[in-house]
Amino acid sequence: MYGVGDWMEELLRKYADKLVRHGLCDEGAPLLGGLDAQLTWNRRDKLCGVLEDVVDGLNINSILFARPCEPYFSIMNYLCRGNNNVICPDDTETRTFLHDIPVCREFGASGMVDALRRRKSVVVPGHGIVTFGVVSPEQAFVTYSSVCFSMFVKFFVDFLYCLNNGGVDDEQVRVLRGAVACCKKRMEGLSMPSLEKGVFKDRGEVIDAIVSAGKATVDYRLVDSFFGNVSYRLKDTVYISQTGSSLDELRGCIDPCPMDNSTCAGITASSELSAHKGVYSSGGNMAILHGHPQFCVIMSLFCEKYDCDVRGLCHVRCPHKRFIQDVAVVPGEVGCGVTGLCNTLVPAMRGNRGVIVYGHGLFTVGKVDFRDAFCNLVDIEKMCFDEFLGKVRGVL
Repeated sequence: MYGVGDWMEELLRKYADKLVRHGLCDEGAPLLGGLDAQLTWNRRDKLCGVLEDVVDGLNINSILFARPCEPYFSIMNYLCRGNNNVICPDDTETRTFLHDIPVCREFGASGMVDALRRRKSVVVPGHGIVTFGVVSPEQAFVTYSSVCFSMFVKFFVDFLYCLNNGGVDDEQVRVLRGAVACCKKRMEGLSMPSLEKGVFKDRGEVIDAIVSAGKATVDYRLVDSFFGNVSYRLKDTVYISQTGSSLDELRGCIDPCPMDNSTCAGITASSELSAHKGVYSSGGNMAILHGHPQFCVIMSLFCEKYDCDVRGLCHVRCPHKRFIQDVAVVPGEVGCGVTGLCNTLVPAMRGNRGVIVYGHGLFTVGKVDFRDAFCNLVDIEKMCFDEFLGKVRGVL
């Protein structure tokens, strides 16, 4: 039985722990406040007073401040250099969810309130990232995770363009070297998890397999916990994670969607259901994993066709056939329109182990279960990391 405030304290602990587990913060760094009968904190800190003033200035349920761990902290400070008042990444998460990331030069309530009235987050150089939730601390956690991801991607993409167009500065190289060292250590730890062996015969086996695959994708940091999706085709039904569900908590968040659309189960399913169905209709695969591995996104955003007529619209109108080794890079938006993933991803996936969607992430497939799909996810991310290292070898 929960007492007054007990459930909020548990939520705050849960998401503070997740930030550490996901490699976004060091132990003890997250400072989370949640409003129940009163504002409750996961721990007391001298900064609580300023953050309480921020809560008073906004119509929100929760607030999160934390200094990100390396390499995110150095990347954040580099992107905030000079007089930059806003960070503008080009990845799809930013385009659809964050829009941009405002910079506040001082850790003061007035400036942060002004920024958070316009956006979901604000970064304070030398301090960290502040985000909020309107309904739950989960929203603050999701935004924080996305900010770290988007800043990481932007720094690496910018580095490639600077290197190819006039050079990079000493501080940029210093930050890159530290970040690459962190990434190498993480890549070395990417091995095959223990996932259920298919073919799966019933709903229960399918759900167990999806839950395991989703959790592994998050644990291996191949997706933010909120983004990405997982599905499996059992006969004429696609079992797929619900839109907005956390991939490491999929139990109870998986929808059975008939291939013929004979029920309305797809209403709460992942917004990329149509693309999943298209891949299954092409035959040959029974499992799909979609993650946002960082270097897949980074390398998709780097294109040396500088004079292309549609530069700036690459995510929807790229006219070129692009590949990173054997893996196609395609444009595409969520949904069923002309530029929808169901029209760009599906043909590129036929006979291939995976497809990278420009600025968005990676889709991989499995013949009978998620083991080969997950292996493809890891191998393609490692391949993209190696491709990046090849392009910057001269400055490492």
